[in-house]
Amino acid sequence: MRVEDFDYYLPEELIAQTPLLDRSSSRLLVMDKNNGELSHHHFSDIVDLIDKDAVLVLNNTKVLPSRIYGKKVDTNATIEFLLLKEKEGYWETLVKPARRVKVGTRINFGDLLMATVIEKFDDGFCYVKFEYEGIFLEKLEKLGEMPLPPYIHQKLTDQSRYQTVYATNLGSAAAPTAGLHFTKELLDKLKQKGVTICYVTLHIGLGTFRAVTSETVENHKMHTEHYYMTQEVADILNKAKLEGKKIISVGTTSTRTLESIYKRYSKFIEVSEDTDIFIYPGYRFMVVDQLITNFHLPKSTLVMLVSAFSSLQYIKNAYQVAIDNKYRFFSFGDAMFIK
Repeated sequence: MRVEDFDYYLPEELIAQTPLLDRSSSRLLVMDKNNGELSHHHFSDIVDLIDKDAVLVLNNTKVLPSRIYGKKVDTNATIEFLLLKEKEGYWETLVKPARRVKVGTRINFGDLLMATVIEKFDDGFCYVKFEYEGIFLEKLEKLGEMPLPPYIHQKLTDQSRYQTVYATNLGSAAAPTAGLHFTKELLDKLKQKGVTICYVTLHIGLGTFRAVTSETVENHKMHTEHYYMTQEVADILNKAKLEGKKIISVGTTSTRTLESIYKRYSKFIEVSEDTDIFIYPGYRFMVVDQLITNFHLPKSTLVMLVSAFSSLQYIKNAYQVAIDNKYRFFSFGDAMFIK
């Protein structure tokens, strides 16, 4: 399968640069996954569009202020770190400009942190060890910026707008952006209707947003990301599946969590582990019945996932309709409900 098949042309002016004042006022393109039929709505309509006995699954990861800037000790050159995932004794990190660092390079972050590159890989991906006194996350709160994607050029004045209203578990390098449309009021209305709402955690890292550089889809290798599920949520989902209730996933990260667990154990269990699941056309979904998601970058693993959930033909047509109707794309953009 050619990566090029998942390409499409997007006018730059349709890339959303700022979030809307009201999260739930974004537009919502609803698509029947079986026939590609489309209808236009606003996200606040989701209360009417979801079945009353459905189970809605959201990713409650919280974004770290994980973009930090330091100076090389030997040359004073500015180095940018994007912290992706903490391992035992080091961090997986994207470093820019990568050509300026090598194994052993030391970077100083004022009086707060000192970093040493301990391994270097392709595409600026490095393992980095930090030296500091006190609590690392407190240092990060002082130093760090929200890791907005590179296609967003405007400064985010309210940092909370790159967090979901239900974000609780700190550890992500990016926001689960499909969830940015929900307000507390909207979630309350869904609960009042009878929708069961539950949360999983997947800390977003390189696996979700790394560019696909291979020519064929099958040759792309996903990096691992860590997820959690509680026993309470596992029980809710097992019961819903047994009773034939619709399981609705909010975002590709929730989807990958649900499918990873069920594929591995043939049921839901309390678990904390890594996944490198790569979902693309040909994948047979075992759990997710409906999907709420944003519009994704051309040739990304995310557009491959939504194409697998419906079909590449229907997704490409839906994206073109969205472009023709001036929908807003990517992280701060509008949403789709694929049902």
